[in-house]
Amino acid sequence: MAIAQELEPTQITLDQDIEFPPGDLESQELPLESYLHLQQILLLIKCLDWLWRDRNDYFDAGNLTIYYSPHQKKSSDFRGPDFFVVLDTERRSRKSWVVWEEGGKYPHIIVELLSSSTAKTDRTEKKKIYQDIFRTPEYFWFDPESLEFQGFALIKGTYQPITPNNQGHLWSEQLQLFLGIENRQLRFFSPDGVLVPTPEESATKYQNELITTQNQLEIERQQKDQLAAKLRELGIDPEQL
Repeated sequence: MAIAQELEPTQITLDQDIEFPPGDLESQELPLESYLHLQQILLLIKCLDWLWRDRNDYFDAGNLTIYYSPHQKKSSDFRGPDFFVVLDTERRSRKSWVVWEEGGKYPHIIVELLSSSTAKTDRTEKKKIYQDIFRTPEYFWFDPESLEFQGFALIKGTYQPITPNNQGHLWSEQLQLFLGIENRQLRFFSPDGVLVPTPEESATKYQNELITTQNQLEIERQQKDQLAAKLRELGIDPEQL
């Protein structure tokens, strides 16, 4: 089970004397490492958006730049997590996440997808930035190739490993969901361990349940017809029963 979260993400002080860059900054992220990385990001976004389709108090994105220092030129201090979620904010389209335009809010959870070219940075430099500057409560990394998966919770200012449950899933206190590997992909799971579906999976499940119900009704109808025929053979009118 995960270590309890004790700290909230830090917020930058909006000093009136600072000359802030424009807030509508474009994302500066490079193309993703591979098709697997792209599909994984889209999967996380799709599943969370479907699960939280009735909510308007969060923002999630993938491969989108986070600008976090108005003291520097925009090319100096920014990071683009592969996937992140900010809670208690407005759900709307953004070109990037500009911290000083968002009330000083940083992501509550970040997921980085490891690759041969980024793994070292994700495990060291980015982890330190997310811990010390962003103070993001939870940080996870996942390698779509090797399936390396690890998560950390910010405890007293330092990332501590999240202990997996018996299924190997890691609890996210921020999302109130588990993260775990299913069919070589990183997925969300409910507190009860149920896989959070995509819209397509939900539709398929509904169709299967509908077919099952229709088949059961057909079986019951046939049984009723057989019983009625048997009663008529015995000289009993089933309509009079």
